[in-house]
Amino acid sequence: MPELTYYIGVTLDGFIAGPQDEVDFFGLSDDFLAHLGEEHADLQPTHLRAALGVADAPLTRHDTVVMGRRTYEPALEAGIADPYAHLRTVVVSTTLPAGDGPVEVTPEPPLDVVRRLKASDSPYDVYLAGGGRLAGEVSGEIDRLVVKKYPVVAGSGVRMIDRAFAPEQLRLEGVRTFDNGCAVLEYVRA
Repeated sequence: MPELTYYIGVTLDGFIAGPQDEVDFFGLSDDFLAHLGEEHADLQPTHLRAALGVADAPLTRHDTVVMGRRTYEPALEAGIADPYAHLRTVVVSTTLPAGDGPVEVTPEPPLDVVRRLKASDSPYDVYLAGGGRLAGEVSGEIDRLVVKKYPVVAGSGVRMIDRAFAPEQLRLEGVRTFDNGCAVLEYVRA
């Protein structure tokens, strides 16, 4: 049965984007980019896979990405109909029209979408790309968190998981640090 992986970049104070959805303050480095291409190629947008030299790499763990409208909109604004063309892309939105395009837009409740995808017989896992409100709505279904923790304090913005107070225990499975000051932490449900 597929697992749901929430793979996300976050500031030290828990934000995945600025108040106006800014993400340009997340710094990259050569060794960090190499890690993304080697360890998490499935989870990179198609244009970044090409830049990392892994555009044609076979899928290893994930075959589907789920995101909310606000996470999807920057791609649309850039003229990119499917930012993850190598994956099945599902956009949860009640405001975008469903169509025959390269992505599946669904007005279904997010929890129903995630549970349907996890109930499939796919040998691959599902990648939750965000945003924070969507992650908050499906947080009980997240099996694995891959957190790219950047050495930045933002002060405000889009929270990593936006929901009411409801503590959940996770178990740290691994940590890697990089020369840009970023640490990648991998957690699984306790």
